[in-house]
Parts: sequence; C-alpha cells; structure tokens
Amino acid sequence: MKKIILTPNPYRDSHFRTLREAMQVLKDSGVEVKVCLPFEVDKSFHLPRDIHFSRLDRELQSADMVICFGGDGTILHMAKAATRHDIPILGVNIGTMGFMAELESSELGMLSRLAEGDYALDERMMLDVTVQRDRDIVFHDICLNDVVITKGAVARIVYMSVKCDGVQAMECGGDGVIIATPTGSTAYNLSAGGPIVEPDAKNIVITPICAHELVSRSMVASENRVITAQLTTNARRNAYLSVDGGKAVRMNLGDVATVRKSQLVTKLVRLKERSFYDVVNAKFKNH
Repeated sequence: MKKIILTPNPYRDSHFRTLREAMQVLKDSGVEVKVCLPFEVDKSFHLPRDIHFSRLDRELQSADMVICFGGDGTILHMAKAATRHDIPILGVNIGTMGFMAELESSELGMLSRLAEGDYALDERMMLDVTVQRDRDIVFHDICLNDVVITKGAVARIVYMSVKCDGVQAMECGGDGVIIATPTGSTAYNLSAGGPIVEPDAKNIVITPICAHELVSRSMVASENRVITAQLTTNARRNAYLSVDGGKAVRMNLGDVATVRKSQLVTKLVRLKERSFYDVVNAKFKNH
C-alpha cells in the first residue's frame, strides 16, 4: 500500500478532526496520503489552510485506496469514480446509520494495518441505468444503492409499469418505485417496506413506494434480469428518476428506464471480522 486518498465530508467532520487523526496514523505507517474533497463545497465554507487539498481526478490515476469520511452518502458519492478506476473504498462513519462504513471514528488506529496489506475486499454488485426517449439515450449512469423513480414534490399518484425481461412484473399507482441492489436494500428500500438482503447476494429488489393497491408488494429478482420501468398510458404527468440520491432526470410518457446488473463492482475494504447481521443489529439498536 503506497498511496491513499482521503476524502472528508467537511459538513460532517467538524474542523477535520477525524481526518487529521487518520492522516497521522497513516503517515506513521509510512503511507503517502493525499486529501481530496469528494464534492464541491460552498464558497463561504472555510477550509483550513494547513491542509493541502489535491484534485481528485488527478490523484485517482495512481491511488491504491480511497478512505471516505462521512455517512453512506459520502461513500455513494465516491463509489462511481473509485470503481471506474478499480480502486477499493474504506468508509469511516461520521454520519448516522453508516451501513457501508467499516470503521467508526473511534477505531482509526486500525488504519495502520493497511500499510501491511492486512485487510480483505468485499465486492458489491452495481446497477447500470439508462433512460431512452424514442431512439435516444438521454441518461446513463451506474449506481451502488438504488434507482428511484418518483412523482416529484407534487402530492399526486404516478402510475408505473415494471417489466422483467419484457414480462409484466408490477403495475401500480403510488409515489413511485425503487430498484435496489442488495447493498441498497437497507436504504430507501427498507423505509418503503422492502426486504433486507445480504450485501453479497446477487439480486435486484423492486419495491413500490406507498402503493395505492393493496396487492403491490416488493419483488426480489435474479441478477440476470433486465428490468424496465415506464409511465403507464393513464399517467398524465412526468416522473423523476434519480440514481444513488443524485440529481433527478425527468421521465416523460413513453420514456423507458432500463436497469440491469453492471459489469463493474464496488470494492469495499474490510478490516473487521463480523457478520452482516451483527452490523444490522448494531445499527438498529443504536438508532
């Protein structure tokens, strides 16, 4: 392990205390450290002058690992860029639930093991998402957690049709639909009444959001299914699709969102021997 990128969430790591402690542990272990912001911050936000912030796109070219400081949202934000460079991610939780984070801020001493290669990698399935309008692809992205198609902010029902390999799987009216990976099953999917799925399982979870029909329930599909979703003919307005909580793209009547397993996988660093069920129990007991 030669070079590690540290990506702090400045809105969660007060005065970068956790970042500074991690930097010291890694430097004492002989690891080169680069600090990069995972996203643009407000110009009015004060960044400390004693920390040098490098450009993320430049440092990713030669990094061996990325360590994210924040909640699951910070890890999700970094997952795409790191995965496209085949770089593993280690999460340090400074947020609330932190299902994907490996360490709490009180466990930073364990980072010294990275220099010796004393860690394991968990591969997490990702989804490939496109939105087609007529013959044009108007949106394409990958995600680690979920694809969410919703009605937007207006208090109305959106009518959705969901197919698996071209066969009707679900048609419902409500607030929308979630298509999640096993990793994303503990996020919005769980809040909407969907099942918790072990993160190393190979499934795609489809969960309606506040469905108007009593018979509408979550479905767990094979990783090999190609899932399509679109507004039904009686839908009078638009819907909005977002990936991993990112910026939403508008879907019109006739647009088709296609979701399939991505060829890319996110690699999460594991330093502790623990069961997924230990993680679930600990998170829900503490919150």
